[in-house]
Amino acid sequence: MKQTTKGTPARGLTGATLGFFIGFAAVSLFGPTAKSLRGILELSPLEVGLLVAAPSLSGSLLRIPFSAWVDTTGGRKPFLVLLLLSIVGMAGLFFTLHFYYPERMPRSFYPLILFLGVLCGCGIATFSVGISQVAYWYPKDRHGTALGTYAGIGNLAPGIFTLLLPFALVSMGLPGSYLAWLAFLVVGTVLYAVVGRNAWYFQMVARGVSAEKAKEASQTLGQEIFPAGNLVESLVFSAKIWKTWALVVVYFTTFGGFIALTAWLPVYWVSFHSVSLVAAGTLAGVYSIITSLVRVGGGYLSDRLGGETTGILSLGTMLAGAILMTFSGNFGLSVAAEVLLAIGMGVTNAAVFKLVAQEVPEAVGG
Repeated sequence: MKQTTKGTPARGLTGATLGFFIGFAAVSLFGPTAKSLRGILELSPLEVGLLVAAPSLSGSLLRIPFSAWVDTTGGRKPFLVLLLLSIVGMAGLFFTLHFYYPERMPRSFYPLILFLGVLCGCGIATFSVGISQVAYWYPKDRHGTALGTYAGIGNLAPGIFTLLLPFALVSMGLPGSYLAWLAFLVVGTVLYAVVGRNAWYFQMVARGVSAEKAKEASQTLGQEIFPAGNLVESLVFSAKIWKTWALVVVYFTTFGGFIALTAWLPVYWVSFHSVSLVAAGTLAGVYSIITSLVRVGGGYLSDRLGGETTGILSLGTMLAGAILMTFSGNFGLSVAAEVLLAIGMGVTNAAVFKLVAQEVPEAVGG
């Protein structure tokens, strides 16, 4: 049976991390896109806000069904579908901007651009797919380290793309930047198709092996967690467990806070400390990168100390940073507070990843 399966946990982690990193490629361009199109399409503030939020909204909502889909097919198919949808959205935006921007773009183009933005956001949903895919590959006592590494490296994408974007816009313009990001997305999707692998159980089931025999054979290879049912059953099973909702609240607070602060921190630094826009953007980028990188260490701590202990300690660190940033009028103290917030949010994220597979092993995706 072993000869009928391919891949290793390390390869599964590498493929999932690559796919998640690539999936964020489409998102960083939407802020500049909305700014550039605001005057051309005569958009209201509400329409601009909707355009900026469209990729994040679709990416967040699609995480639920696509993550549950992993419990029935493994992560490879959901990953590829999401990345291909993102490519369609990115290609549509490139051709629209290339042929019509800026002189030939009437206001009637707004629904089309909004729809393409929704498609681009599909790449964001790869996050939850990868979490489930990696969890099935690794034993429970290594989930913290594996998932922390996955989320830490994958979440570097927004910070890196944000730093690269100004240079791309200056040298290539908005349409040229979309072409570069499209090429990156296509190449990355091909690489994921080559590298990405489902866990052993899903490979065997796909080859016609019964679920019971596939489970037995996969256990001899080292796989420890297995799905309990189909997509709907996975979602229903997860929803009935109160710990699922507790983890949702913690994750909403930390990852939602991470996204919100990445967007808001430049405003904070300019408004409260009167720094330049370049300095404010740099400080926000540093926050994003620190939050991402500490997830790796947070996962390791979760394996050693336990997800609950790590989560409590890191939430305390996050609270201290938030209080200090709220009441500090000193620039140096505010920078230190930002670092504390970044560490607290990143480590708590890693603790949540550890706890999901620990508390709901029968429906990791759901």
